Amino acid sequence: MNASILLLGALIAFTIAYRFYGSLLTKLFGVDSSRLTPAHTKRDGIDYEPAKNWWVLFGHHFSSICGAGPIVGPVLAVAWWGWMPSVIWLIIGAIWMGAVSDFSSLFVSMRHEGQSIARIAEPEISRKGQLLFSVFIWISLILVIAVFSIFAAKTFVAEPQSVVPSFGLIPVAVLTGYLLYKTRTNNAVATTLGLALLIALLFLGHQSPFSLPDLFGLTTENAWIIILLIYCFIASITPVQILLQPRDYLASFLLFAVIFLGIACVFIQQPQISTPAFIAFQPDAWPNAGPLWPMLFVTIACGAISGFHSLVSSGTTCKQISSEGHACRIGYGGMLVECLVGVLVLICVTTSLNNTDITNILKTDGPIGVFGQGYGKLSQTFLGPYGITFAILALNAFILTTLDSATRITRYLTTELFGINNKYIATLLVVIAAGALAMTGQWQRLWPAFGTANQLIAGITLLVASCWLLNRGKRIRYTLIPSILMLVTTIGAFIWQLWSSLHEAKPDYIIAGICLGLIILALVICADAFKVLSGQRKQENSLI
Repeated sequence: MNASILLLGALIAFTIAYRFYGSLLTKLFGVDSSRLTPAHTKRDGIDYEPAKNWWVLFGHHFSSICGAGPIVGPVLAVAWWGWMPSVIWLIIGAIWMGAVSDFSSLFVSMRHEGQSIARIAEPEISRKGQLLFSVFIWISLILVIAVFSIFAAKTFVAEPQSVVPSFGLIPVAVLTGYLLYKTRTNNAVATTLGLALLIALLFLGHQSPFSLPDLFGLTTENAWIIILLIYCFIASITPVQILLQPRDYLASFLLFAVIFLGIACVFIQQPQISTPAFIAFQPDAWPNAGPLWPMLFVTIACGAISGFHSLVSSGTTCKQISSEGHACRIGYGGMLVECLVGVLVLICVTTSLNNTDITNILKTDGPIGVFGQGYGKLSQTFLGPYGITFAILALNAFILTTLDSATRITRYLTTELFGINNKYIATLLVVIAAGALAMTGQWQRLWPAFGTANQLIAGITLLVASCWLLNRGKRIRYTLIPSILMLVTTIGAFIWQLWSSLHEAKPDYIIAGICLGLIILALVICADAFKVLSGQRKQENSLI
């Protein structure tokens, strides 16, 4: 199949969805551009701070949600089940589920003074539901930080050319933030300077790769994990306008460049997809992959639907958005662009590599290595030998963004759950817990657990949004139907992982315990939510 036809179809689908379905949601939730947002009413210069403009905030939001998820998931799914079911789930999931979840959580959080989606569960569902949802999210975010720190560390080991530009982006971002917020430098001038320095770092990194020596008896990978967690600690307690906003804003241009060049290469070169459209319902070569349902739907997480997105929307983005009128373009539109990344990744690996290549690289360098090789070959016309480094740099920039955003959000939850108001102690607790899990190095085990927990958060988020809508006399079918689909699928995935982890030659009791605990938490939360929904429905049957 010609990949350009697949890409064109995805672009048309996303455009139509944004135009019509995005507008429908805007009307359903009652967006009011004249209403002040929490960024203005609770402005404190640390967490609540209106972004310079909506494009700067889109950069932060997109950089935070678009980490390794839309890259790792499609690579694994293509290798395990084939590209056809993968691309179908990506497009359908993003339009009718993922984008709805992102928009809903962002808007509802704005209407609740920037509170997290977990806190909103209390007035909309119950105090018990809110508490259990917070615990569920806290555990899931620890998984996020652990998994992404492993992927970032593996990338620095495999691609030392990416180290200098990845960490060099930090001081460049601080400089850009200083120019934008302190000196009030023209946005175009500050952006151009920041991007020019970033390009210089790309060339410097390619010419001067940096490999970390063994430190204190640690493996190189574990040493990088510790360094990354130290970075997370510092970045997550720094005021958003100093590092978070400008760094994410600059990083977004990297991924936009990767997307633009990738799209141009596909349409110019007209490559053919060379891997199987469908491999098997349960692939023999990958026994740990599991059956297509439910495991495909949690392996491809962030590209189709992601609970982590709703945590970003209701954790940092809602505290920086300056107008409710920007909610659709940032929430709904941001998810569609991320899905485009997932589709482009799928095209890169299926046109530049054959199934044997994907399998071999996956076993040695992991899914990020597969993406780097695929994008490097596809973009060779424009980037030559810099294609792999450029792709990995963009990916690492987003992994770092996801890491510190996740750490910041988990710090908020730690304060809410445990009453630890000292941000240094709360953040330290988070990085220690994530580090202990990351040091196991078992990303093959942690990724499905992360993906399932991630998707289950999205399902519960849509359930909270359904209760919010119903409590205000609004129709709930657009949030309730995808919520039920995701809840059934993800609980099924947890059950499969629980059974699988206990029936191996060497049972994995850590993963089994996480799965069992999250299943119980999810069932109790859902039970409380459906009590609310069924009680209201008796009075207002027409709202379904």
